[in-house]
Amino acid sequence: MELTAGHVWLMVAAALVLFMTPGLAFFYGGMTRAKAALNMMMMSFISIGIVSVVWVLWGYSMTGGDGFLQMVGNPFANFGLEGITEPDGLILVGYGATFAIITVALISGAIADRAKFGAWTVFVPVWVTLVYCPLAYMVWGGGLFGEDGAIGQALGPAIDFAGGTVVHINAGVAALILVLIIGNRKGFGKDPNHRPHNIPFVMLGAAILWFGWFGFNGGLAASAEQGGLIWVNTLAAPAAAMIGWLITERIRDGHPTSLGAASGVVAGLVAITPACANVSPVGALGLGLVAGAASALAVGLKFRWGFDDSLDVVGVHLVSGIIGTVALGFIATPVDGVGGGLFYGGGLTQLWAQLAAAGIAIAYSAILTLLIALAIHKTMGFRVSQEQEVVGVDLSLHAETAYEFGVGGHGGSFQPLHELITGNASTSGTDNAPAAGAAAEKAETASGKESVGA
Repeated sequence: MELTAGHVWLMVAAALVLFMTPGLAFFYGGMTRAKAALNMMMMSFISIGIVSVVWVLWGYSMTGGDGFLQMVGNPFANFGLEGITEPDGLILVGYGATFAIITVALISGAIADRAKFGAWTVFVPVWVTLVYCPLAYMVWGGGLFGEDGAIGQALGPAIDFAGGTVVHINAGVAALILVLIIGNRKGFGKDPNHRPHNIPFVMLGAAILWFGWFGFNGGLAASAEQGGLIWVNTLAAPAAAMIGWLITERIRDGHPTSLGAASGVVAGLVAITPACANVSPVGALGLGLVAGAASALAVGLKFRWGFDDSLDVVGVHLVSGIIGTVALGFIATPVDGVGGGLFYGGGLTQLWAQLAAAGIAIAYSAILTLLIALAIHKTMGFRVSQEQEVVGVDLSLHAETAYEFGVGGHGGSFQPLHELITGNASTSGTDNAPAAGAAAEKAETASGKESVGA
């Protein structure tokens, strides 16, 4: 088969989406404390490695073809990509892999500072296999929500062009379940040091995500007209969401923040994902404005309700994912004069389909993620020790740090370079980790009090 412009664009789009995961690593890495930055970035990077292997072996095969109960494809039908030789088929394999990668990487932000890296490497392939692939099949592979699926036949096909349910609601629900299983960080809601250590990294990450999202939403555009609409909507919604978030911050807190601007952009990108090809540019502006304001309010619920969603995965991805998915029941534009949302004369049909898609995605992801997380937590444990958390997961799990402050030795041993860190200037080695942790905790608390006082 001859390589066409469409093939080239899809390969470029796949590269853009793959680039989003390193962007997410910067976004999340900047939002953590300095002593957990590398671990946070590693959780994104290892997702690329693990999911790529799973996708080539059986993941892709599970998202298409003849399915089981309209819920999942046969993992052995194209095991190892057997039988997929045409250029367009292999390009679609690569494009689909990048979606699976970014979805599971999104979850990691909720459990920053306290998750075992080894447990994460077990969770990733199991979750992609049992949660992501079946849900992708149900929505995009001709399953339950498709035109011939049971729910599609009963309510009409749900609209999810690029992943409001499969990616964002799915990741947001999984993030919430993991937080509830693993528990809160030490000092959650009280420790002033639980704040981003590098806002420029956060803004850089948000910019990379926005750039890559044009490939995320537009890779499968069916025509130049549709591609143009997707591009404009992917620009408009996050722009409006950024403004909505900043206005909310200004009213609530008295000042807009750069962290809020970056988070608002991501909230808008999430909201427009399912709707990018099915709303007008003005509709995209309204959707983004609502999503930005709603997510800005939602991220504070973790303190009221007591769940430590460290980097606001639930408040941004779950909330804006639901908003974008359900909003299509109101503002979806008719196709060839047929259908459309409630505001376009389409009645309640599309709204019921969207509510069903969001509800089933939430239920499926919650139940399966709960089973997976409990199995890992009860066997190998999902959380680091208190001493490791206080010292920092970068040093305790990876034997390295993002920044060399002269307070610890590379290679995991605590060197007698600073009394506050070693706890005892005459002692070194990993046996001193508990003392180091206690001393580091005291120093960090003191530093936090000084910052607040300033």
